[in-house]
Amino acid sequence: MTKKDKISEIKKIFDEIYPEADCTLDYTNPLHLLIATQLAAQCTDARVNLVTPALFARYETAADFAAADIKELEGYIYSTGFYHNKAKNIIACCKMLEEKYGGEVPSEMEELTALPGVGRKTANIIIGDIHHKPAVVVDTHCKRIAKRLGLTKNTDPEKVEYDLAKILPPEYTYIFCHQIVYHGRNYCKSQRPDCGGCPLNGICPKIGVKSA
Repeated sequence: MTKKDKISEIKKIFDEIYPEADCTLDYTNPLHLLIATQLAAQCTDARVNLVTPALFARYETAADFAAADIKELEGYIYSTGFYHNKAKNIIACCKMLEEKYGGEVPSEMEELTALPGVGRKTANIIIGDIHHKPAVVVDTHCKRIAKRLGLTKNTDPEKVEYDLAKILPPEYTYIFCHQIVYHGRNYCKSQRPDCGGCPLNGICPKIGVKSA
């Protein structure tokens, strides 16, 4: 079975068990998704979703964040961890959005990754979820499961991204990445994956799985 054939089988199964898989961060506009994704670094989406309602009520626009008092902003995002750097990057990012893009969030990889605190993972989330363009988001779930499935031999997130981009149908890329997060939480966990109950058990070589 080629990797593309394997993807076809995985898609059939994922579409059946995760038909409505979507971004697990709460947001109402591109800026809010950009900020929420930055806060999600080294933090759970669930924790971020507890923080953002009050945060976005206080700071609604890029101009609001750009003008924020850093200590006050840190107070809102403290529980997400690494709050000093996150606050610094969010303010700098929003200042650049104001200066270069009129407060709007750009749509191209090069523009997004030039923003402070924005890497390829965050950029791909914006490209896929907001603009519905091909985008492979490689988080810890995606990196782990792609290797276990034999879809990549790499561990570097950018290399995993490129490997998956070669075999995923372009229109399916960002949907697949949401589905694989659900799968990682339900079955293919980092420790003690439920291989016996996993719907992909028949096609998964379980590369690197220490216990099933």
